[in-house]
Amino acid sequence: MRTLKLTIITPKQIALEKVIQGVTLPSTEGEITILPGHINLFALLEEGVVRYWKDDKEEFLAIGGGYVETDGECVELLVSRAYGQDKIDEEATKKAIEQAKTMKKSAKTVDAQKEVSSLLRRSIVDLKLLKKKRRHSA
Repeated sequence: MRTLKLTIITPKQIALEKVIQGVTLPSTEGEITILPGHINLFALLEEGVVRYWKDDKEEFLAIGGGYVETDGECVELLVSRAYGQDKIDEEATKKAIEQAKTMKKSAKTVDAQKEVSSLLRRSIVDLKLLKKKRRHSA
């Protein structure tokens, strides 16, 4: 069985190092699935959910934007943030979404609107991660 070495790096730490069989990532051009032997690739990633697997066991992580590079043996993600569903407070995330929607209506500057939009995107990604994890655990 061929495998890949997955490394996810954030500005603060190496968030994950694992040997896997495949990974699906949220690129700016759509989802990308990388399997062992994939051609060389360098792509831009957007905020979203990463799914990786080995031996019929799937795991999920939320990531911020960044880059992915692979040579078919190693997959390296350089992203702004990465964490699993165990670090997400569902109720706090739902409140953050509601708060961001309210703030978006009153944001007066372009910078304030961008900040609120970013908070909203991150919170929506967090909820997607929780839903995917529940769906695959059932």
